[in-house]
Amino acid sequence: MRGSDMKGLRTAFLIGTALCAVAARPALADEAEQPQASATPGPEEIIVTAQRRAESLNDVGMAIQAVTADTLQALRVTDVRDLTTVAPSFTVSQSYQGVPTYTLRGIGFNTINLSATSTVGTYVDEVAYAYPIMNTGPVMDLERVEVLKGPQGTLYGRNTTAGLINFITAKPTDTFEGAVSADVGNYRTWNLGGHVSGPLGEGIAARIAVRSEQSDKGWQVSNTRGDRLGKIDKLGVRGAVAIDPSDKTHIDLSVFWWRNRSDTVAGQGIGFTPATDPVTGTSLSHLFNAPGLADYIANNFPTSATQADWAPEASRSADVGTGLGLDGPLRENNRFWGLKLRWDQYIGDTMKFVSLTSYNDFKRDALSDWSGAPFEVLLQNTVGRIKSFAQEVHLEGETDKMNWLVGGYYANDRIIDSNRTMLGQNANVGLIRAVGSTLLGTPFNSNGYTLTEMLQAFRSYEDFGRIRTRTWSLFANADWQFTEQLKLTAGVRYTEDRQRYNGCSRDFNGNMLPNVNVVNRALYFQSYGVLAAPITQGQCNTFDPDSGTFGEVRSVLSENNVAWRVALDWSPNDDTLLYGSVSRGYKSGTTPINAANLARQNAPVTQEKLTAYELGIKASLADRRVQANLSAFYYDYRDKQISTYFADPIYTALSRLDNVPDSEAYGVEAELVVRPVQGLTMTGNALWLKTRINGYNGTNAAGEAQNFDGAEFIYSPHFQGSATIAYDAPVGSGLSATGAVSLRYQSESNTIFEDLALYKINSYATVNASIGLKSESGWSASIWAKNLFDKYYWSAVASNANVVVRFPNPPRTFGVTLGYNF
Repeated sequence: MRGSDMKGLRTAFLIGTALCAVAARPALADEAEQPQASATPGPEEIIVTAQRRAESLNDVGMAIQAVTADTLQALRVTDVRDLTTVAPSFTVSQSYQGVPTYTLRGIGFNTINLSATSTVGTYVDEVAYAYPIMNTGPVMDLERVEVLKGPQGTLYGRNTTAGLINFITAKPTDTFEGAVSADVGNYRTWNLGGHVSGPLGEGIAARIAVRSEQSDKGWQVSNTRGDRLGKIDKLGVRGAVAIDPSDKTHIDLSVFWWRNRSDTVAGQGIGFTPATDPVTGTSLSHLFNAPGLADYIANNFPTSATQADWAPEASRSADVGTGLGLDGPLRENNRFWGLKLRWDQYIGDTMKFVSLTSYNDFKRDALSDWSGAPFEVLLQNTVGRIKSFAQEVHLEGETDKMNWLVGGYYANDRIIDSNRTMLGQNANVGLIRAVGSTLLGTPFNSNGYTLTEMLQAFRSYEDFGRIRTRTWSLFANADWQFTEQLKLTAGVRYTEDRQRYNGCSRDFNGNMLPNVNVVNRALYFQSYGVLAAPITQGQCNTFDPDSGTFGEVRSVLSENNVAWRVALDWSPNDDTLLYGSVSRGYKSGTTPINAANLARQNAPVTQEKLTAYELGIKASLADRRVQANLSAFYYDYRDKQISTYFADPIYTALSRLDNVPDSEAYGVEAELVVRPVQGLTMTGNALWLKTRINGYNGTNAAGEAQNFDGAEFIYSPHFQGSATIAYDAPVGSGLSATGAVSLRYQSESNTIFEDLALYKINSYATVNASIGLKSESGWSASIWAKNLFDKYYWSAVASNANVVVRFPNPPRTFGVTLGYNF
C-alpha cells in the first residue's frame, strides 16, 4: 500500500473516532427480551436480527448500523434517500429514468432499468424487495432499520455483493395504543400519519398504519416560463395481524399498499456530449442542435437546485405527422402492493420451522422530461410491471454450543419494462433526417417516402423488454461457541438463476419507418455489406449484423454460484469484540432495456463476484458511556456490472451493459457513540474508501476505445462521514425537550469512469435539524429543517445522447410537526 494511502487510513481513523452523532433508544425484535438497564448512563443496547435471530448489536461480528424509530423520526427519515444521513457509506443516486441507484462502500450498479436488481439488497421484514423502484413509496411505521455491509448471500433470500438494508416494521401489540401526527411546511407541504394497534381477541392482535405526503408547490422552476415541478403526492397503508393459536405457533400476516403520483424530477442542462458539442463536436450531429439550445445552456448554467427546464406542454403534446405527442403532467402514476405470510412453528424446546411466503406487485406509468432545456431533446413515458413471488422454508435450532439454520429459497419474477421515447429536437435525430433527405432519390427509398415524411420521422419510438427470472437456493449457517471468548461462524449457499429475455427498440405508429428503411438500411449496407429487408409499422428496428435483419433480441442466461462466509469472533471481556471474516457474494446477471440500435446493446451481463476480507473491533468504554466500532476491509471484485457506452456506427455512443473483469476496493470505517450525560447522545460515522479498476478496456463518452486502468468506481467518494447530536431530557412539569442536529459530508466523486469535470459530483455538506417538546400525556410538537443551509448539490449526472444533465437534490425544506400518542 502506498504512503498516501496509509496517510488516508490514519486520517479516516482519527476522523472516525472524533465525530459525534445520535444513537436512539432500542427497538427490540419480537422474540428478544428487554435488556436490563445499566446503572450508569451509557449507549443503550440495541437488539438486531442481522443473523436472523435476536442478538445484541455489539455481539455480532459484522459491520452493521442499526437505526431505531426515534432516530428516524428525529431526523425526518421519510424516504430511502434520507438513510444517507445516518448511514453515510450508503448513497442514493437517480438515473434518468427515475430508478434509484444504491451504492454501499462504493459497490453499486448504475442501471436505468426498473427490471435490474441492485448490489444493495433491500428487505422489509426479511422479504426481498429485489428491485429498487419498489422502495419509492412512503417510508412509514418502522421499528428500526439495519444496514449490513459486505456480501450477504448465506442467510437472506437473494445474493448481493454490497450488502443489504432490512426495514423492520412495528408489530401488533398486546395492549391498545396509537399515534397521530401532522406536518405543515414550505412548498405547501402537509403530511398526515398515524397508527392504531391492539388485541382483537385471545391470541390475536392487529395493527394498521397510514401515511399521506402532499406538497402542492413544486420546488423546481422553469428558467424560461415560471412553470414548476416537484409536487409530492404519496399515500401508503400497512396492515398486520399476529396470531398465536398456541404457545408453539406464531403467524404473521401483513399487507402493504402505496401509490405515488408525485412529479418527476427534471434534469439541469450543463453541457453537451462529445459528438454534439457545438464547438468541438466529434460528429456532424453537432450541426443539428436545436436552434437556441447552445445559447440556453451557456446562459443558464445552474447555481441552485430550483433552476431547471423542460419542453413546454403545448409543443410536446402536439402530433407532428405520425410522430404522436406526449400529453399530460410530468409525474409518476405508480402503485405497489405486497403480501407477507410468516409461520413460525416450534418443534420441542430447541428447534423451529419457519415458512416465509411473499408476493409483490409493482406497476408504473410515468411521464418524464430529461431534456435539461426547454426543447424536445428527450422525453419518456415509462411503463412497467413487476410481479414477484417468493417462498422460503428453513429450520433453525440451538444447542449448548451451537446455533444453526438450514433451508431453501425459491423466487419467480415476471417483468415488463418499456418506454415510449420522444426526441424530435435531439441533434442526432436532426442529422438522420438530413441524411435521409439526400437518399430519397436512391434505391434505398423503395417505399417512396416524401421529404415531409422524412423531416417528421424519428420523433417517437418504443423500447420494450419482457424478462422472466427464476432463482432457487439451498443454504446453511451455524455458530459454534468453542469457549466463552471464541466463536466461529460459517455459512454457505448454493444458487441457480435463470433469466429469459425478449425485447427490442421498435417503431411506434409508423414514425420510424422513413429513417429506418432509408437511412439505417443504407448505413448498414455500407458498414456490413448487407441490405436488410424493410420494417413495417410496429416492428422491431434493432439490427443484428450477424443475421443482417431487424428483429427482436432473445437471450437465456443460466448461472449458478456458491456464496459463503467464515468469521471468527474473539471476546476477551464483556465489553470488547474483535472479529475477522472472509466472505464471497454474487449478484445475478441481468439484461438491459436500451434504446438499441444494434442487437449487441441488449446483450446480458453475467453475474458478478465479490470476495471480502474484513477485520473489526467493537468496544464499550468508560462504563459503557462510549461505544467505538472500527473495521477495515478489502474487496476483490470480479466481473463488476456497469452501464456504459457502446460505439455505435450511426449515433457515436449509446448505452449498453458490460462486465469489468478485475477491480478492487478497500477502506476503513469507524463509528463512535458517546453519551456523557443522561439524555445527550453524540455519534459519528466515517468511511475512507479507495476504489480501482484494473486493466479494463471499454468505450468512452465519445464512442472511442479507451483503457480505464486506475479509474475509480462510480458514485464512490474517498470520504463520507456524518455527525449528529441529539437531546431528549426532562425540563419539568411533565415536559421533555427534544432536538437533533445532523451533518453529512462526502467528498468529490465521478459518475463515469472518465475523469471529466462535467460528469463529477462535487463535494458537499448538508445539515438537518429539529427541536421540540413532548409531554408525558402524549402531546408533542417540533420544528424541523432538511438541508438547513440550502446547499445546492446533485446526486447524479447523465446524458441523453445530446445534452449532459444533472439531477439536483431538493433545496431547504422546513416545517412544524404536531403529534399525539395514546
